[in-house]
Amino acid sequence: MMTLLEKWFPHVVDKPAKFLESIQETLVMTGWAGGLMLVFGLILGVLLIVTKKGGILECPVAFQILDKAVNLFRSIPFVILIAFLMNITKAIMGTRIGIKGVIVPLVVGSVPFFSRQVESALAGVNPGLIEAAKAMGVGPVGIIFRVYLREGLAAIARGATITLISLIGLTAMAGYVGAGGLGDYAITYGYNYNRMDIVWASVIVIVIIVTVIQFIGTLIAKKATH
Repeated sequence: MMTLLEKWFPHVVDKPAKFLESIQETLVMTGWAGGLMLVFGLILGVLLIVTKKGGILECPVAFQILDKAVNLFRSIPFVILIAFLMNITKAIMGTRIGIKGVIVPLVVGSVPFFSRQVESALAGVNPGLIEAAKAMGVGPVGIIFRVYLREGLAAIARGATITLISLIGLTAMAGYVGAGGLGDYAITYGYNYNRMDIVWASVIVIVIIVTVIQFIGTLIAKKATH
């Protein structure tokens, strides 16, 4: 087995510590940014659906502000977003570089996308269930948790899966602020030196990570489907 690895991935095997470090960096970035994205994206998506016209907490002004903010940040390319948020990142994380320096841009770049996924998922909830809950005296908070989130969980899980997979793609640009990760490893140590075994090893690991995320997301969606 080791002989095959040395034959197919000689440069990876030669310095395995850097390869393992890159995998760890990608997982850390995806874990932290993905967790925060799920929390803030879910909150923002719920606010969009409940404050829109006809929503249970209708507020046109709040909806317009949130809607325009989401559209604005969705339209900014991630590399530009990193530079745009550098001072804010410094204030929040204490640094502009490394893994800490990319968490804020990753969250800001992924939350608007996921919030739209949540909004779309909740918009598909049967209006009759909401009206029935209102007739039973259920308040807005109860409707959000017992109707919207419960009925929309399967669609939210699918949206979260798509966003997390996209987030892994964003981490590939993390090398811009020295955060490392598999994307930076593949370009810096592989492509730039024509060591294609490093590029292929990075791609294989990323495919495995994406496959695991897809499997978990699909499983949750199936379990949540009534």
